[in-house]
Amino acid sequence: MTSTPTYRVVGQPIPRIEGPAKVTGQARYAADFLQPGAVWGKCLHAPYSHARIVRIDTSRARAVPGVHAVITGADTRDGGLWGRGVKDAPPLAFGRVRYYGERVAAVAADDEDIAQAALELIEVEYEELPAVFDPREAMRDGAPILHPDFNSYFGFKIKHEQPSNIHHESHLERGDVEQGFSEADVIVENTYITQRQSQGMLEPQSILVWIDPADDRVHLWHCNKVPYFVRGALAVAAGIPEERIVVHPTYIGGDFGNKGNSRLTPICYYLAKTSRRPVRMISDYTEEFLAGNPRHHVMLRLRSGVKRDGTLTAHTVDHVVNSGAYAAFKSYGTIAGANEAAGPYRVANSRIDSVFVYTNTVPGGFMRAPGEPEGVFAVESHMDEVARRIGMDPVEFRLKNLIVEGDETAFGHLLHDVRARETLQAAVDAAGYASEKPRNVGRGVAIGERGTGAGEGTVEVLLQPDGRAIIGTPMFDQGTGTYTTIAQVAGEELGIPPDRFELQVWDTDELESDSGLTGSRGTHVNTLAAYEAAQEARRELVQLAAEFLGWPADQVTFTGGQARREDAGEALGWEELLARAGQSVRARAHTSARRSHLTAFVAQVAEVAVDPETGQVQVLRFTTAHDSGTVVNPLGYQGQVNGGFQHGLGYALMEELVVEDGRVTTLSFGDYKMPTAADMPPLTTVVLDSDTGEGPYSIRGIGEAPCIPVAPAIANAVADAVGVRVRDLPITAVKVYRALKEKR
Repeated sequence: MTSTPTYRVVGQPIPRIEGPAKVTGQARYAADFLQPGAVWGKCLHAPYSHARIVRIDTSRARAVPGVHAVITGADTRDGGLWGRGVKDAPPLAFGRVRYYGERVAAVAADDEDIAQAALELIEVEYEELPAVFDPREAMRDGAPILHPDFNSYFGFKIKHEQPSNIHHESHLERGDVEQGFSEADVIVENTYITQRQSQGMLEPQSILVWIDPADDRVHLWHCNKVPYFVRGALAVAAGIPEERIVVHPTYIGGDFGNKGNSRLTPICYYLAKTSRRPVRMISDYTEEFLAGNPRHHVMLRLRSGVKRDGTLTAHTVDHVVNSGAYAAFKSYGTIAGANEAAGPYRVANSRIDSVFVYTNTVPGGFMRAPGEPEGVFAVESHMDEVARRIGMDPVEFRLKNLIVEGDETAFGHLLHDVRARETLQAAVDAAGYASEKPRNVGRGVAIGERGTGAGEGTVEVLLQPDGRAIIGTPMFDQGTGTYTTIAQVAGEELGIPPDRFELQVWDTDELESDSGLTGSRGTHVNTLAAYEAAQEARRELVQLAAEFLGWPADQVTFTGGQARREDAGEALGWEELLARAGQSVRARAHTSARRSHLTAFVAQVAEVAVDPETGQVQVLRFTTAHDSGTVVNPLGYQGQVNGGFQHGLGYALMEELVVEDGRVTTLSFGDYKMPTAADMPPLTTVVLDSDTGEGPYSIRGIGEAPCIPVAPAIANAVADAVGVRVRDLPITAVKVYRALKEKR
């Protein structure tokens, strides 16, 4: 870690303030909440990738003792469609199913076994329809159209003149691309394919819904990091006012993008409405794999023109995203990746084309840095290939072409405080990139960047005469430690140890809106609110000291937890001041931060050994360097780096949600492999000294950046070790072995 300005609390490795509650079992997660008379909800999943629902007979299921409700799409269609930003998914399939595993009916019963038995008695008659699984085929004339009513959906930027499976497209061109290619000495073109990846969070989707008969209010206990979004989306899907819904705080057992949009939410509501009982639903992991919202399957074709001296003259991106059956599970129906596939490189002539396509497969959703590991895997693998085609070292090639302050990116953005080259140099220096290495050992580099998120945040500081210090927030922390960082900032400004703050998390009745925790915004947005709340509390303490103690107002300051009279050298701690005055101090601050052009660069170096007889890849060590502003909490920071690297390692080498003929076939952790502690290599983290960032503490995001360049760094190291290139993730031993066999 780097040096931090002289702070007492900020920059210190403070344990999490909610940590004791978690490790002692006092923290309550969504599955821990229960209402009297609660029943279990479970869903029936479709056995076809594309089919018309001819008939559903639920009579036998309804007759099962202990069953309180059975619902189908006919019972949920009176509301609206479900979705995060765009809305194209029915709560339960109505009329047709669009992917294998789609939910078609749901049961509420006294216990889980009865609910399952009732599901098995539901008779559904299907008429199978032609299905399309490959996005390129889905774009062809004559392909089955998944959403003939697309133009009636809410939130999409385009309308179809003719039926189409494309739900979003964008085109960006700068300079003269053809002229750029004509100036090139070498043109390199490659196609890269990335796989679906499950978020693999420890806690599956869990929810409890209770409709209070006294006032007809809908109460939710839900493992969801964006409660105000859930409130709004459920209001649309249920056809009720938002004011009738309250989302109660729960702890969240892991997120990584999954806990922002659960399709269980409207289903559980309709079960509660029909049964007139509280209903709880807890997914098992078969359901999470079969009908979750994994990272997307993406295809990218890159073409670059380059001169012999390493100057890029032109670069094009063809970005095709397999959205699956619905776009509802990502904001505005899109993810990033297209621009990222152009990289942070200086090139005057560029073209970026992107399409998002419906297919009859499990719908994609958000996962850590959604879309960016996909695009960066392509461009950083490609840049290595371009460099080697002209006989140039990949690091030297990058240092020549990376943007510097004042340069525009290939997609036309002018970033501020650019330190891409410095970050890359820090990584290669720490990794000993140029040192000697054994046979079949290779080193690979990759670079990425992630902007710091923006949004709304609210924090309240309450200081009481009995000496209690309370910090209030609407955030449902999904495990990133944001409660601790806001306590550190408030503690820094007020001279209060962070562990002294009592945590108070509000339900959604407390505020009109909040952005929740997504997009690397948590620390930036909420520490800014904490800072402003603490400043207001300081002002109130100064005013109280002047009024109650009779001190001259222009001589009163507040530092180190004490009100001070500067002219007389007197001081009084805030606890004693409030106790004497018999008053509380309450300060609440709301901030709405806009996204800036300040970004956090990350550069990584992988060192791998490849067994040429089997193709097995072993990561020997890994170095990750970050330009990420002030480190508020080194413990939390390193935890984010470690977790991000683990996600990237799995993405690079083993994780794949396999879909065969439209059906997910990796339905357990026995089939879906994730890295364990035994797979983690020695990890070196380098943080650049920085005095630039967002807000008074110069903060940049860290939550998502560490996972972005891991896969291309490993792919480039494999190519360096044995001279073969794997362009479709994951980089398995079988793929490397086959490539080596073809090479021989």
